[in-house]
Amino acid sequence: MDKKQVAIVGAGVSGLLACKYCLSKGFHPIVFDTEPDIGGVWAKTIKTTTLQSPKTFYQFSDFPWPTSVTDVFPTGQQIRDYLRSYATHFDLISHIRFHSRVKGISYDGPSSETWSLWNGTGEPFPPEGKWNVTVESTQTATTQVYTVDFVILCLGRFKDVPNIPEFPAGKGPEVFRGQVIHSMEYAAMDAKVAEEFVKGKKVVVVGFGKTGLDIARECSSINGPEHPTTILYRRDHWKLPDWAPWGIPLTFLYLNRFSELLIHKPGEGFLLSVIATLFSPLGWGVSKFVESHIKRKLPLTKFNIVPQHSFSKDIRSCKITYLPNRNDFFDEVEKGSIKLKKSQTFSFYNAGILIGDDHSTQIEAEVVIYATGFKGVQKLKDIFESSRFGEFIAGSPRVPLYRECIHPQIPQLAIIGFSESLSNLYISEMRSKWLVALLEGVFKLPSVKEMQKDIVQWDDYMNQSTGEYHYRSSIGALEIWYNDQLCKDMGMNPMRKNGPLANLFEPYGPIDYTKIEA
Repeated sequence: MDKKQVAIVGAGVSGLLACKYCLSKGFHPIVFDTEPDIGGVWAKTIKTTTLQSPKTFYQFSDFPWPTSVTDVFPTGQQIRDYLRSYATHFDLISHIRFHSRVKGISYDGPSSETWSLWNGTGEPFPPEGKWNVTVESTQTATTQVYTVDFVILCLGRFKDVPNIPEFPAGKGPEVFRGQVIHSMEYAAMDAKVAEEFVKGKKVVVVGFGKTGLDIARECSSINGPEHPTTILYRRDHWKLPDWAPWGIPLTFLYLNRFSELLIHKPGEGFLLSVIATLFSPLGWGVSKFVESHIKRKLPLTKFNIVPQHSFSKDIRSCKITYLPNRNDFFDEVEKGSIKLKKSQTFSFYNAGILIGDDHSTQIEAEVVIYATGFKGVQKLKDIFESSRFGEFIAGSPRVPLYRECIHPQIPQLAIIGFSESLSNLYISEMRSKWLVALLEGVFKLPSVKEMQKDIVQWDDYMNQSTGEYHYRSSIGALEIWYNDQLCKDMGMNPMRKNGPLANLFEPYGPIDYTKIEA
């Protein structure tokens, strides 16, 4: 077989994994990334950003963290060093084209309108069909078109295209005499530049997720109560003071097979459906157990930030946030360095922002920083020169992908790293193994109709379990069930532990999938 050329867009975690596994099976990958270095979302982080999950759950299966990293939650710099070591160890850097912006991809091949099988043949490399990848050098402004046999999009959803709130005329930042930026711009600043940017100013951070939290803490540590930092947000979500509620590791409560028996799963069958129904009160109890620990450790009631939904919903939606140095944060709130304000909407006036149902409450500000996320779906859609392919991606509330990787009607293309989990590195590695097994012919995909049916089942599950967040395509708290499907596709044994009790009750993580054997 001739050496197939595979274009990989993005040199973040998913792009590195896709490149590594393509190389391991004899494919010829070429990776394009706009940045001058690897890392994706980790390439430029806020100075104080650390990992959200324990490092044992966020590591490559065949490349553990070095013993020199003793922190359970490594810093952004330690993560960048780890990714660099991985890329160097597996000789990935030579396959990456930095300073290379992919302006668009176009398919040169038969139409997919009447296909009953993916690519018309069910094969990843059909007789007809190539992708043309248009790449612009950000250094020389020159453009080159690469013709490849397959494309893997590893664009992620937390980078590049910022989600900027929209306002009626006369109510937006144009009436504000201060400065307004997105967290992406703040993270891109040198630490000293960022400090000078907010020093001595009243800052409003819009958003109370991980990024908003990190930015607010930095600003408050610089300015103190003399120039308070306000966090403005719409809805309370559960914050984790630690990963061991009442001394029990969270992985034993949510990341083992028994915990997955408590919830309904897509394509689960009659018996598992009955078990999930019967055990649902236990699932409710586990959630309340964790919530009681959080409320004991964090003064949520005191500051009126107790979420109105369950902890389980947040973990299934991947909306939980680990709160390192929790006492320091609430000390800052107590002394007025950080102020928490909740409002469904806001607008600007000349000296700050207005909140409340009637926008009558004023918050003075000199700097407003949007920690409002990114338009990941728009980024995916825009990379296709074909509007039809773009609509396949963005035509429904969530991106409809089989196994969260393949769109049944987009040929010779896969997406890795877009659907979320509690450890995106861990799941991206499983997807990369699965995809490369597909490319080398270990298994074939089912018909387009069957793939679409499976997508609907997962969509129904996400809609029921995460509600308004199902567009995030989160498989949080269902990683094992998801990985089981991948293992079965590859003809591998999904049971990774020694013995039935271990398989049922022990947590699963990256190391369990180091070797994928039958």
